[in-house]
Amino acid sequence: MYWRKQNERFVRPVRWLVAMLDDEIVPLEFAGIRSGDHSRGHRRLSSGPVKVPRAGKAYIDALHAAKVLARTEREQQIRKALDAATRMIPGARWREDAALLDAVVNLTEWPSAILGSFDREFLELPQEVLVTVMRDHQKYFAIEDSKGRLLPNFLAVLNTDGDPEGLIRHGNERVLRARFNDARFFWQTDQKHPLRERVSWLRNVTFQKDLGSYYEKTLRVQRLCSWLTETLRQSGTAVRPGVVHKAACLAKTDLTTELVKEFTELQGIVGGLYAGVQELDKGMPNATRQLIADTIYDQYRPESAEDAVPRAVEGAVLSIADKADTIAGMFALGLQPTGSKDPFALRRQANGIVKTIAEHKLPIGLGQLLTLSRETYKGAAAETKFKRDFDYEEAIRAFFRERLEFYLREQLAFAYDVVDAVLAAGADDVVDTVARAGAVSEVRGSTDFASISIAFKRIKNILRQAHETGKQIAAGPQADLLREDAEKQLRAQILEIAQSVGALGQAREYSRALTEISRIRPAVDAFFDKVMVMVEDEQLRANRLALLQTLLKEFSTIADFSEIVTEGKS
Repeated sequence: MYWRKQNERFVRPVRWLVAMLDDEIVPLEFAGIRSGDHSRGHRRLSSGPVKVPRAGKAYIDALHAAKVLARTEREQQIRKALDAATRMIPGARWREDAALLDAVVNLTEWPSAILGSFDREFLELPQEVLVTVMRDHQKYFAIEDSKGRLLPNFLAVLNTDGDPEGLIRHGNERVLRARFNDARFFWQTDQKHPLRERVSWLRNVTFQKDLGSYYEKTLRVQRLCSWLTETLRQSGTAVRPGVVHKAACLAKTDLTTELVKEFTELQGIVGGLYAGVQELDKGMPNATRQLIADTIYDQYRPESAEDAVPRAVEGAVLSIADKADTIAGMFALGLQPTGSKDPFALRRQANGIVKTIAEHKLPIGLGQLLTLSRETYKGAAAETKFKRDFDYEEAIRAFFRERLEFYLREQLAFAYDVVDAVLAAGADDVVDTVARAGAVSEVRGSTDFASISIAFKRIKNILRQAHETGKQIAAGPQADLLREDAEKQLRAQILEIAQSVGALGQAREYSRALTEISRIRPAVDAFFDKVMVMVEDEQLRANRLALLQTLLKEFSTIADFSEIVTEGKS
């Protein structure tokens, strides 16, 4: 909420403000409120202001007396209350939900929990529908048996001492019953129009005001899916193009259903559930229909860093194509994320693409994927809205490099210098980059590798200085210009080892390739000990610079070793 000034924002009206260091008030002001040493307790279970004698335990004790628990204590209290209420049902457990728990912790001050129930007949609805109604609309926790099957009960967290007369429980049950009745009515009503009939209805559902309808998006995603499935087939990956094509055709049709209109959190999921119970094509085997249903169900996965990727390759293809189409269109319009602002969640969707490719080990190049995604808009009305003074290819490349860096560092926990090193050698093939990062991490602590990293830093510095001072570098080292035994030996080693490293790199046996590269260490050390690179003889200097440049080029395909941190090593 905004107050008198644009920079005065808070989720609720600010009534008081406590700011203390030990027993002294820290003078400050926000939204016209000056800090003091008086707070307030629970609005129903306490009355009047509460004096805070000093920061720390005394503050916590003062609020506790006024029926307000500190946050960490509040979470522990809620967990205990949920456990106690659940024990009333033998063999039951409440379904762990970190996001919901965080929400109710922040919504309460003096929490307790009650156990409620609903008619068993509602269990005929898919559990995804029931849990969404309880979780997202009512902030209730679901209860399941030891096998994970939903039970006709729920837990509600109250912000009061309890519900001795059962009035709050009864009210919650009544509200939930009405919600479930609505969901059942929408489910039954939606079956009157099967998904295949709803495809044409997507013409009237806007995807984005400048990018057209969801019907147009469906056609683009189908074209992308065709390219992706053919790419996978040529690489030997097992995938069913017909399943992907059918799923892509029906993927967005649930946006026209009453159930999704009421419970928007279920988009995609509802489409998958409906596809699993409807006749998609006459004579279609049940296993094929279920795979199509699963593909539709998984289309938005992963929705976060912690979320699982689509279960099958077909779902992965649809998920990647759908996200790539959105990112390509938004970037072409110039709506890419800036700073901390990302209103279209493009970073999250790009993270999803990277994670899906990595975990399914798909041979998909990011550059070609996003180039083709942009090309599917050709000839469409949306293309007339695209920015002309904008380098789409460069923006997309930089954006996905950043997302791949995030995946390597934050999710796979590779060291920052390892990530910098492998990304400098290429950031288009996600699976290959992950494999290279793993190999470099294995060897980065060895003496030979540290020595090579130091040598590569030195080589890069020499070549950079040569460029800056206008020194000529030959196209390649010539054997007849090699004078010293050390430079002759280095060239011979480069030719021999580069061939072996190249073959191992083609096979993605990067650990063995790095072991091969470490063999060149003695020749490199001898070269720098015995050979002066920046000599007066221009031809000789150019040849030696070319030798170093060849060394750098041949052995930087796995990683730029100069990026590896080697402080304290010599």
